[in-house]
Amino acid sequence: MQPEQNQTPSETPNTSGFAALGLSDASLRVLAELGLTEPTPVQASALPVLLRGDDLVAQAPTGSGKTLAFGLPLLERIALDQLQVQALVLCPTRELAAQVGQTIRTAGRQRPGLRVLVVAGGLPSRPQRQALETGVHIVVGTPGRVLALMEHELELYAVRMVVLDEGDRMLDMGFLPSVQAILKALPKVRQTALFSATMPAPIANLSRTWQRNPVQVKGTQTAEERPQIKQLAHQVAPTNRLPALRSVLSGPHLPTQGNALVFCNFKASVVTVADDLNRHGFEADGLHGDLEQRDRNRVLAKFRNGSTRILVATDVAARGLDIAGIDLVVQYELPQKSDVYVHRIGRTGRAGATGVAIALVTAGDAERLKLGVAASGGELKIQSLPKAGQGPAEDAPAAAPTEALVTVLIRGGRRDKLRAGDIVGALTGEGGCTVEQVGRIEVQEDGVFVAVEKGCARRLLQAGRLRIKGRTFRVEGA
Repeated sequence: MQPEQNQTPSETPNTSGFAALGLSDASLRVLAELGLTEPTPVQASALPVLLRGDDLVAQAPTGSGKTLAFGLPLLERIALDQLQVQALVLCPTRELAAQVGQTIRTAGRQRPGLRVLVVAGGLPSRPQRQALETGVHIVVGTPGRVLALMEHELELYAVRMVVLDEGDRMLDMGFLPSVQAILKALPKVRQTALFSATMPAPIANLSRTWQRNPVQVKGTQTAEERPQIKQLAHQVAPTNRLPALRSVLSGPHLPTQGNALVFCNFKASVVTVADDLNRHGFEADGLHGDLEQRDRNRVLAKFRNGSTRILVATDVAARGLDIAGIDLVVQYELPQKSDVYVHRIGRTGRAGATGVAIALVTAGDAERLKLGVAASGGELKIQSLPKAGQGPAEDAPAAAPTEALVTVLIRGGRRDKLRAGDIVGALTGEGGCTVEQVGRIEVQEDGVFVAVEKGCARRLLQAGRLRIKGRTFRVEGA
């Protein structure tokens, strides 16, 4: 069944900026529900191109609104009465794939029967195979898992549109051969969109080989949208990094209820730093490539909902993760490449907010620091660390090592048809919590992460189970 497109003009939501681009009423209703009235620069440039069916090359960074820029035209091309894969989105990481899949589901919620499937390594393959056998309209996935599924269940003969998201990141991660193999298997008559933050020569070659006269657009930022990032550096001895990091996180640049993202170059550093911070009273979690998917989901959910305020990570967290509103970025170790420096500090200061990025640098880091700052287009101030015991300035908020919220995990999710409203109703009913005690609720495919005050958490964990929509689900600590 096709989405309804027979409304009268009076019934169309008042979203003049988006309405002028030729989107259907189904898309406009969702945009109105989300409070989105004006497209971002990359959306304004890309939407008309993709809606008329042309190929596209878009240079657009994370946070520019690019997912809706390709997600909305993709949805317009889906025939809901044809239960076959009609669109494919390739992403470099499973986290980005999950984020893109959820955004497309949200944008398509006015399209009854729409089926979007995320396929990625680290996730169980059996449910993905079963979903493909049942039938889906859109597949969002990482190149490796897509290739594996193409051997049996994943048929691409009906694909009308393919999107390569964060093309330069896929190139960096060695996915170019896999991407080319997938593109070769697709129908020759299709629409191809390529989104990339940078445009190195291999990306340009990929475009020349696999696209037809693509239109090139670049997502610019208004002064209001441009990141407002204060860049600082502290000179430290190599053996003094851990005490220096603790001083930074106890200092004036991390608000009492704020959060911080600490970047390391190596997985071993992540483990060392997170362990040290926890031993000294900071609530910290580590994120790196060796974590199982369920642990990555738990770590990110806790950071997003505020029950963990410090996330220590390798560059897996630099791009493609759905983490908004970061107050402080600390580079515990400087990266080798200046573009990575720019991506790291770009995690803060978004959407008009002011952020702070601090680098801990040794004598051997001078050239890398200089190149990174130059690539960012910003300015850097070198400051001394607070002396031991000095603490933050009197008029500045200090970091609190204890947390008001903890996270509980409910063993049910989207596959059980659970929604955030269902969770709130159960928590404030049988769960014995008040609305004020419930924080962010994150519904994932097979679990719900809920931030709640400690008293509420104790009651839920003591009971060990919660009835939601007439069914009983296990509750455990996250």
